[in-house]
Amino acid sequence: MRIATITLNPAIDQTITLDRLVPGEVHRAHAIRQDVGGKGVNVASCLADWGLPVSVFGLLGQGNAALFEALFAQKAIDDRFLRIPGDTRVNMKLVDDVQTTDINMSGVAVEEAQVAAVERAVADFAGPDALIVLSGSLPPGCHPGVYADMIAALGERGARVLLDTSGPALAQALRAPALPAIVKPNRRELADWAGDRLETLGDVVRCAEALRARGVALVVVSMGEEGALFVSDEGALLAQLSAGPLASTVGAGDAMVAGLVAAFAEGAGLERIARLSTAFAVAKLGRVGPHLPDVATIDSLAGQVNIRPAAITGPAMTGEDA
Repeated sequence: MRIATITLNPAIDQTITLDRLVPGEVHRAHAIRQDVGGKGVNVASCLADWGLPVSVFGLLGQGNAALFEALFAQKAIDDRFLRIPGDTRVNMKLVDDVQTTDINMSGVAVEEAQVAAVERAVADFAGPDALIVLSGSLPPGCHPGVYADMIAALGERGARVLLDTSGPALAQALRAPALPAIVKPNRRELADWAGDRLETLGDVVRCAEALRARGVALVVVSMGEEGALFVSDEGALLAQLSAGPLASTVGAGDAMVAGLVAAFAEGAGLERIARLSTAFAVAKLGRVGPHLPDVATIDSLAGQVNIRPAAITGPAMTGEDA
């Protein structure tokens, strides 16, 4: 299986560690570090740590591309990013002993021709043996239907698509005739799409089943400390694993996406998919930046994941208008 990730709005994550964040006060930083990011970049980095070859596509500001190039060279990631004028956005993470506060920038405005060039390059890469990850926010100047367009084009070439986005981009992609094979929203993103608060696990299961009924083969919903829900034609499973020492929550969802891809590369069934992707996410919590520990550590975590059926109760939801 050939694997590629698409990141149209990458970022450099600047993490600043404080004692305690107090609005309006002057703070002294204990540590500052920079990590390249953007959801597709994070996914690719974790896949490379697992030992899978991966190609990365997207739009990268040439002014500060060196940090990305260093990561790609270090991990033997196939760099197919299109360089554009300007700097890639820098996001700020303020971390104290209680929580992480994110300050995310919009990114440099892009041109239609630049996005079209990425679409053509990904289409040329795609084929029946390809799994393509479309993930993250869209930069200014990029129309919200771009993921829907790419899913249709890639599907015509026989590629499977995993979609991890939110808001209008997610809504348009799930409204289109051609749907991704896999979607991985978090609970809030799924609730926004459904127009429902999804207060109980049963609510989440019914909403995920509505997506599956529309033609999405695998729906994965990350729910923080409650675990993650996995719904396919094999059934519905809830996966839970307690986290160890916490280094950073940034990128845990992207690590879960990488685990989904890794499991698909194995031809795994639903339980193995749930175990491996949960292990990836929890393992990432112990690392700062888009990195995983060694394979043996992840295999050990996968064996510790608690798996139980997630039964559907009550009438099935019908989707975004439910």
